[in-house]
Amino acid sequence: MSEAASATRFRQREELLDYLLEISAATSETLTDLDGLLANVAEIIRKVIPYELFAILLNSERQKELRIRYSIGHREEVVKRLVVHPGEGITGVAAATRQPVLVSDVRKDPRYLSVVDAVRSELAAPMVTRNRLVGVIDIQSTHLDAYSEYDRTLLRLIAARVAITIDNARLFRRVERQNRTLKILTHLSQEFSSILDLNELLRHIADAIKILIRYDAFSILLVDRERQCLRHEFSVRYDQRVDLDNIPLGRGITGAAVDSREVVRSDNTLADPRYIPSHEGVRSEVAVPLVAHDRVVGVLDLESDRFAWFTDEHVRMLSLLAPQIASSLENARLYNEVAQREKRIADDLQSARELQTALLPTEAPQIDGLGVAIGYRPARVVGGDLYDFFEYDNSAALIAFGDVSGKGVAAALYGALAAGLLRTFAQRRRPPATLLRMLNQTLLERKVDARYVALLVLLWEAGERRLTMANAGALPPIICRGGAILRPRVEGIPLGLLPERDYEETVVDARAGDLVVLYSDGITDQPNPAGEEYGRGHLIQLVKTVCSESPGAVIGALFEDLDRFTEFAPAFDDQTLVVLRVE
Repeated sequence: MSEAASATRFRQREELLDYLLEISAATSETLTDLDGLLANVAEIIRKVIPYELFAILLNSERQKELRIRYSIGHREEVVKRLVVHPGEGITGVAAATRQPVLVSDVRKDPRYLSVVDAVRSELAAPMVTRNRLVGVIDIQSTHLDAYSEYDRTLLRLIAARVAITIDNARLFRRVERQNRTLKILTHLSQEFSSILDLNELLRHIADAIKILIRYDAFSILLVDRERQCLRHEFSVRYDQRVDLDNIPLGRGITGAAVDSREVVRSDNTLADPRYIPSHEGVRSEVAVPLVAHDRVVGVLDLESDRFAWFTDEHVRMLSLLAPQIASSLENARLYNEVAQREKRIADDLQSARELQTALLPTEAPQIDGLGVAIGYRPARVVGGDLYDFFEYDNSAALIAFGDVSGKGVAAALYGALAAGLLRTFAQRRRPPATLLRMLNQTLLERKVDARYVALLVLLWEAGERRLTMANAGALPPIICRGGAILRPRVEGIPLGLLPERDYEETVVDARAGDLVVLYSDGITDQPNPAGEEYGRGHLIQLVKTVCSESPGAVIGALFEDLDRFTEFAPAFDDQTLVVLRVE
């Protein structure tokens, strides 16, 4: 199989990670059934690396040989009689070198042990864990060049995970002889993974291990790389919580466990120069490194007042529990970090929300000659739409409606800047085009990359019943008169992009009953489950049908129709409406 063909199996790194996670999940479910575990492995490998012959050979450290434990396609007599020593055949070479071996044409390789004449290609990958050879995964094909370098790398990754599982299965089978211990271990593993509160988890671990192993002192120390020490996170002495000093990295029996990444047992602490006294009368100690994601995150430490109290069986049980404890500790730590981060973010968002609420009008103002209604639905806790009203003494009012590029807190903050400048400049009555020019120049003086404001400004003069409009990139208003739609041309460049921009003004001589709808693109761009956008055309048709309704009723009808169209899907952008009725 070509390298290109192999690479198509996993187009993205996430797909490869998902596949490896599938391997871990499928194998970890069959710790008590080694044959079932190996059958799962064979099936999973077949999904990505085709083969005609498959075998998993397990290593016997005592006899220094490999024997087939599970196979597909091999004759029964071969499975029963084949014995491979390290260095013999393709599988023996993989075992001896602890490196995958790929042979594109076995007829040209003198190392090949002929089992099936039709075989042309072979790929063998050693299974190694804790620096020990567990066995070899061997696959064979009747095609030349059946396997690529990519397949070799992939099989090596699979073998590494399978090795851990098989090794754990062997340990588990030894522990299985003690039924009471087995039940407790299984129960504890489930309980540990379900506890996310760190203090509760540590207390639960201490109580659970006390059922398995009688100890006099128990500690869990976590690695603090920043302070270069082992921090006592939880310690008990005779079941009473105690506070202990931290231990510098590399010191003590616990430090030796971190450095070696192996269980360290001291049968006589009085004669062990590594021992650091923490409790009076301690005579033996065992320290178990807690490794998660190939990183030592801490140490589980037990102490006893009796010499040589901790046995090989204790070490095996603790070694079996250690990965689950390490994983549970990491999960609890990450959960705690995420919870604290989410709380900070929620507090910040709430503060931003309160600020935005104070900046945006929540109630429609009383404007001479106009009925006004506001509808606002932010896509997130805070949004980027902005609108405001400014009333002048001589029966005139300025209405601003716009949108800041982006969403969320950044958009809201930039919108707050624009809104503040708008309030400053709009205090004096100015033509809309002049106001936009001043805002544009001021925003450019405070330029923020990739940020701009689209803004529509309308000056309403009640005596003349006249609307003067200028636009800086915002959506044009929809004006409905007697069921017909007016289409005034009002265009311009958004604010904060280009210097020295002039803006044009458009004048509309309003009539009693005219309906003016200002809307954000969160309305028109909102899709339904089929991916179809609500659209300006849809909005115009609805405006025609409610042209004679009150501004508040118009907003209610628009939001109701939008929700019905989108089947109440969550908004992906801010949805804002300001509706004006000429009285």
